[in-house]
Amino acid sequence: MLLADHFPPTLPAALQGRLTTRLPLPADVTPVAVLLTAAARRYDPEAAADEAALRSRMVGLKSWARRQVVVVPTTAEGTASLELPPLAWIALEDRASGRTNVQFVISAEAPEREALAAALLDWAVEVGGSFARARGVETTKLTTDANELDRDRQRLLEAAGYEMVRSWLHMRRPVAPEEATTLPAPREGTRVRRVHRHDSGLPVAQDVRTVHRMLEESFADHFNSYRESFAEFVQRLIEDPGEADWDHWWIAEIEREGRWLPAGGLVAAPIRATATRGQGTYLEYLGVHRSARGHGIAKSLLRAALRDAAERGREFVDLEVDDDYPTGADGIYASMGWETFERTRSWHAAAPSHPSRLLEPPPSA
Repeated sequence: MLLADHFPPTLPAALQGRLTTRLPLPADVTPVAVLLTAAARRYDPEAAADEAALRSRMVGLKSWARRQVVVVPTTAEGTASLELPPLAWIALEDRASGRTNVQFVISAEAPEREALAAALLDWAVEVGGSFARARGVETTKLTTDANELDRDRQRLLEAAGYEMVRSWLHMRRPVAPEEATTLPAPREGTRVRRVHRHDSGLPVAQDVRTVHRMLEESFADHFNSYRESFAEFVQRLIEDPGEADWDHWWIAEIEREGRWLPAGGLVAAPIRATATRGQGTYLEYLGVHRSARGHGIAKSLLRAALRDAAERGREFVDLEVDDDYPTGADGIYASMGWETFERTRSWHAAAPSHPSRLLEPPPSA
């Protein structure tokens, strides 16, 4: 079984012979989830990594869109340990043309931690460059996030040449049971409905295309918009069919000249309960088509999600919004009862395209 990346990270000299890298294995999922949970609980005592989702990203269907390694101790023979848990993990996702998502975690107990982080983030530039070459673009944007309070992660990113480019508000609104019946209806000439589904439970293809179109065209003027083709959008859904909750997908429509035309889309998902909170709903994507702005579409979609949450007996609805976006979307959310409970920041770096390393001459003996 292949356990090493063909062109792995170059670890610091002080770690060579002590640590090495290899490809993730199923047994690595739980210990990496422990690392991610520990990192998140510094800011949220109830945070917990979703191990099922992580399994898909590390060794399941979603791993196919990623290049990743774990950092593990070496054995007495100098090979990568298959028994000891990873001390770090980094994954690069070829997210869209010109955009590569970077996810990484490093144990607080890892030796030479700063030098190890630098080596892994250098490797991210190498991997991003290979993604850019395959996409036929000159460069790809490396994107990652950090909690506003996570000074350690921010310091590691700054040292690797990343720049903080955006702030995000994580907002929450409680849901009252009576909102199942008391929220205002959409304005006259507009309506909101769930995506149509076949008897099998799968959505009608046209509605999937409509949601994709609404999200792509709604965010086309956003600073961090990178076009995702419909084939890529669908592939993300197919990679984990259990992740898409089709009864949490809504389409807004507007009447024009006797026809109902798409005006916006909303994709949501359930949030599992914790020791102190009941179940909630998370709004993953909400887009209003530019041709339909000013008709109350966003509020109608939000109320549809709130009404649904109340009907299901959920306690709250969460969302994330760009704090720097000029439309002032956070103002709409605040006016409807959402309040900020956490802030994160987006960090970007550039990875230029490079020729295939397979075409380079071998090192001289």
